[in-house]
Amino acid sequence: MSKVYDVIVLGGGPAGLAAGIYAGRARLSTLIIEKGQDGGQIAITDEIENYPGQTIEGESGASLAARMAEQAAKFGAERASDVIKEVSLEGKIKTLTGSKGVYEGKTVIIATGAFPRPIGCDNEGKFVGKGISFCATCDAAFFEDFEVYVVGGGDSAVEEALYLTKFARKVTIIHRRDELRAAKSIQEKAFANDKIHFMWDTVVESVDGDGLLSSMVVRNKKNGERTTITADEEDGMFGLFGFIGYLPKSELFEGQIDLDGGYIVTDADMKTNVDGVFAAGDIRVKSLRQVVTAAADGAIAAVQAGKYIEDSE
Repeated sequence: MSKVYDVIVLGGGPAGLAAGIYAGRARLSTLIIEKGQDGGQIAITDEIENYPGQTIEGESGASLAARMAEQAAKFGAERASDVIKEVSLEGKIKTLTGSKGVYEGKTVIIATGAFPRPIGCDNEGKFVGKGISFCATCDAAFFEDFEVYVVGGGDSAVEEALYLTKFARKVTIIHRRDELRAAKSIQEKAFANDKIHFMWDTVVESVDGDGLLSSMVVRNKKNGERTTITADEEDGMFGLFGFIGYLPKSELFEGQIDLDGGYIVTDADMKTNVDGVFAAGDIRVKSLRQVVTAAADGAIAAVQAGKYIEDSE
């Protein structure tokens, strides 16, 4: 007979690991299921400097995630490395079926996260964290007095471009259309900012560099003309930020949990519309996706899962 856990946490990013820490510390039998590397998006972040309490001299996403995982283990959270293929979330016992086994729990905390939509250019993966970023709040300070480029034309892209002007000496928005899709009020701020420039009807085709991003090829969609952009010789690199949307990892839950644009809808206590099922971190509808907010979500979800179990017994 398989073990029925008090809490099953699906996902080993900051939200899932924080949930594991709080659930384990509350003496709830806890299982964290992660299919890949701990840390989620931060696992590929070379340096974090805005997480409260981190080491001042510098912190990589991988090192922060590793310490979180150690804390969860210290408080008794068990681990499973598996890819979940199917979930059944109704009823008192929730069932998650993976490639390697079947897992049962009284509660489930979904922390599967979301990931930025890729820019879609050749060699992109080689330069993520080495010039290519998908988070201005996380990485803008690393490009102080450098040139940066922003791909996108919606609210997020233009707002992040405006934020980047506080750090970069020049910000160029690369947009595949000939006008922005952002709200007019945001557009007005961008057009009025001397640091912001625009490349219309343009897409990034490829990126390159010797370890760090230092060149890219862009193509004008109207006339087909290709242009190679290279970093200033003194800089040796430039930044390329992609803001063309996120892709939430929620396909498993379609038809069982309320979604909004693919994101899981929760209340302030991380409760979903299904009793005993909670969501935390980037997978849920929220205004700020950062390590600190993910960790907070995970803590709340774990505490609420404990209360749910108490009330159900």
